[in-house]
Amino acid sequence: MRPALVVIIAYLLGSIPFGYLIVRARQGADVRETGSGGTGATNVARRAGKIAGVLTLVLDALKGAGAVWLTRRLVGHDQIIGWVVAAAAIAVILGHIFPLWLGFRGGKGVATGVGVFLSLVPVPLALTAVVFLLVVAATRYVSAGSIISAAALPFFLWLQNVFMKPVPGFAPTMFVAVISALLIIFAHRANIGRLLQGTENKFR
Repeated sequence: MRPALVVIIAYLLGSIPFGYLIVRARQGADVRETGSGGTGATNVARRAGKIAGVLTLVLDALKGAGAVWLTRRLVGHDQIIGWVVAAAAIAVILGHIFPLWLGFRGGKGVATGVGVFLSLVPVPLALTAVVFLLVVAATRYVSAGSIISAAALPFFLWLQNVFMKPVPGFAPTMFVAVISALLIIFAHRANIGRLLQGTENKFR
């Protein structure tokens, strides 16, 4: 029962819409009516300024890290903890993208995923961050950086496991990386359409 409860808590934690709450508190507006329609840091920054965007980024990342930390604290069976952490990690990202409190319309899952993988595999995450920065610097599209870096994370995770230090619990961690990448790419489906049409907003 405890593993199932932890996964539910992770989803509810992910559902806390920090970006929405910050913009609502500062401007009395719904951030989802701006730009990309998401509750993430980039859209919050467009609506309420860079400080609000950075605060949203940090709080959303803490949701992901918090879900991993809580699961490790509450689930003590070594033989199952890897897969329970995997389930909780996916649940917290799902909560961010499909928050219960906002009619299942939330963010893109990127910052929350950063918190998850910072806790699980910081080296592949660091390599992914380099890819993100290079793509954004070259294109000025945050969405393109997010999509490409999310897709690259499983590859970097595999590289670490094969050529560097083996990753503890590689199978469940890779499962999280692949599912998270698919979720983040799915959440960016409207951005992908705008990128193809040449109408996506550039980062300035």
